[in-house]
Amino acid sequence: MRWWDTIAETVEAEFSDVNDLAQLTRIIVRLLLAALLGFALGYEREHKGKAAGARTHMLVAIGSALFILVPQQSAMTPDGLTRVIQGLLAGVGFLCAGSILKAGRDETQVTGLTTAAGLWTTAAIGLACGLGREVTAVISTVLALVVLALVPHFTRAVEMTIGAPKAPSNAPPNTPDDRD
Repeated sequence: MRWWDTIAETVEAEFSDVNDLAQLTRIIVRLLLAALLGFALGYEREHKGKAAGARTHMLVAIGSALFILVPQQSAMTPDGLTRVIQGLLAGVGFLCAGSILKAGRDETQVTGLTTAAGLWTTAAIGLACGLGREVTAVISTVLALVVLALVPHFTRAVEMTIGAPKAPSNAPPNTPDDRD
């Protein structure tokens, strides 16, 4: 056997983790759906001028789907999958914590909480895609978009009806549009 034959066989073996067209299609569908749903959430945030936009949300969703797809392909036990999910959530939690900023001494001057929660939700949606729970992922994305887009309007309407919540005397004015 020639050395280039050895190299060719090694490269072929390295790319043999997908055995059939059905498995390849499943991987593509799950990763593309994760990217699409991450884009939907990220675009909404980007459109509102938030730092974590479409690309960040897409990468979080794709990464989450990938972190669950690979162990599934490796026939990992359910026990092992739960450890992967725990690690994924801890890692995303670390990423989310970096988006939270506290400006003053009191708890009313905190920004980035919605961004962090959105990234955490995006990771869960990507995880659902990776597990093959596409309908759950789509429903969750629609619900998250409703929360992000409609709740500020609902909050404003409620505050116009019953009044704004009381803020501490040293806190700056805070309207629904000012909050993250």
